[in-house]
Amino acid sequence: MGAVNPVGTVTAATAADRVDRVPKQDRSRATRQRLLEAAVACLAEHGWAGSTVTVVAERAGVSRGAAQHHFPTREDLFTAAVEYVAEERSGALRELFPQGAAGDRRAVVSALVDLYTGPLFRAALHLWVAASNEDQLRPRVTELEARVGRETHRIAVDLLAADETRLGVRETVQGLLDMARGLGLANLLTDDAQRRDRVVTQWAALLDEALG
Repeated sequence: MGAVNPVGTVTAATAADRVDRVPKQDRSRATRQRLLEAAVACLAEHGWAGSTVTVVAERAGVSRGAAQHHFPTREDLFTAAVEYVAEERSGALRELFPQGAAGDRRAVVSALVDLYTGPLFRAALHLWVAASNEDQLRPRVTELEARVGRETHRIAVDLLAADETRLGVRETVQGLLDMARGLGLANLLTDDAQRRDRVVTQWAALLDEALG
C-alpha cells in the first residue's frame, strides 16, 4: 500500500498525503496574510523604530520563527506588507466603480483621496522616512513606491476616463494624486475632513473642465 503501480496510478496512501498538504498550504497562506496585515498596522501605529519582526509576529499570533520562515528579513516583511495592502486597496477601488465613473468624477476624486488618509498611507509614510535614512531599505522602497504610483495613476486614468493623448491631461491626473497625497499629510496631525471635502469638490469641477 502507498506505492505507485506500474502504470503510474496513485494509491490511496499517496492521495491521502495530498489531502494532508492542502490544509497546510491554506494555513501557510493565512499565516502570511496575518503577518502582512499586522505589519501594516504596527507600522502605522508604532513607526519603523517600534515595529520589529517580534512585535509583528506577536500581533499576528504566530511565532517569530514562523514570521522569519515567510519573510527572512525585516525589510522583506514591511515592503511586502505595504505592497500587499496597496494591491488590496487598488482592487477595492476598482470594485467601487466596476463600470467606470466618468459621470461622477467627484466620487472618484473622493475615493482617491481616501487612499491617502488611512492606515496604509501612514504605514507607507513611516517606511519612506526609514528608507531615507537606511541605505539597505532605500532601493526597495523606491522601487515599491514607483510600482504603486504607476498602478494608482492607471486606476485614476481609467476611472476618470481621462484621454492622456491630449496635451496636459497626464499632468492633470498626476496633479490630482499629488494633491491627494498632500491632503493625506495634512490629515496626519488633525482631522481635516471639512477642508478636504471642499477641496475635493473644487478638484472635481476642475477635472470636469479639463478632461471634458
